[in-house]
Amino acid sequence: FIFKNLIIYKIYPIPTIKPDETNQRQQTEINEMKPFCPKSIAIATSVASLIAARGVKRRSLSRAGALTAWMVGFLSIACGTRGFVLFMFYQIGTMATKYKKEFKVTKDGDAGHSSVRGPSQVLACSAIAVACSLYHAIYYGEEKALNFNENFEESAIACGIIAHYATCLADTLASELGILSKSDPFFIVQPWKKVPPGTNGGVTLGGFFWSAFGGMLMGAGTLLMDMFSGIQVSAFDTLCFASACGLLGSFLDSLLGATLQATYYDPDKKLIHCCSDKIVSNNRMVDHLYGWNVLSNAQVNLVSVFITTLVGGFYLGPLMMSSNRSL
Repeated sequence: FIFKNLIIYKIYPIPTIKPDETNQRQQTEINEMKPFCPKSIAIATSVASLIAARGVKRRSLSRAGALTAWMVGFLSIACGTRGFVLFMFYQIGTMATKYKKEFKVTKDGDAGHSSVRGPSQVLACSAIAVACSLYHAIYYGEEKALNFNENFEESAIACGIIAHYATCLADTLASELGILSKSDPFFIVQPWKKVPPGTNGGVTLGGFFWSAFGGMLMGAGTLLMDMFSGIQVSAFDTLCFASACGLLGSFLDSLLGATLQATYYDPDKKLIHCCSDKIVSNNRMVDHLYGWNVLSNAQVNLVSVFITTLVGGFYLGPLMMSSNRSL
């Protein structure tokens, strides 16, 4: 009997697992969220429903905007834990939009309307990231550490998603908090010229600071999600990368706003407007200050986000992450 058992043990040795390996495996199983698995779908449904209902209740989302937000929120989280960065952007952006709103409406005639987001605003700040997340989930599966040396496209898509949200929050903070600057903004295509607060293409040094800070916050959010998922993290490179993308995206947004988005001035109320339709309908004369009326505000956001996503994913990502194999 003993001899027989020794033979069996020799042929089929019992695998030994170290305590550290056991704990690590259990932790991975707890935190793991594979794309569109039952756990991911349940969490995505619950969180997306909560955020959409909260947005309608607090009047930060219209009903159509809430339905759109539910769809993009569900898809983002169902693809992986990095999708939670979308809700971090939404929460911080909403707080910045409502901060000192009474003062903002005395400078910008559109400030009172911008606090309620509709479908176009929601999609402008999420559609590209959701598309990238779906592509990553379909072709590469669950989220992994970045490695441009071995998986260039997969890592580029992941960096593109970070660049996307970095641009969105950077632009939001620069617009909503930069307008509170005590110094008058200067025109980005004519830096020597001062313009009224709220002018498309008007920037301040404080606005550039908020752009970099907003990008860094999105980088920090990605770091937290990756740490929770057990993915190796290079904090310094990620924060620098996200801040650079925030600055780039905000600069492109201001440049497009100064040239392809019209700015109007209402001399009666002494307010800046991005759209003259409502003013003209009230039979009030407005002065056209800058820009061609080619793109709306949501379209400007979409174009700047698209460019930064490409540049961030396929150029800045490999450049700034090349010395580190993992994010």
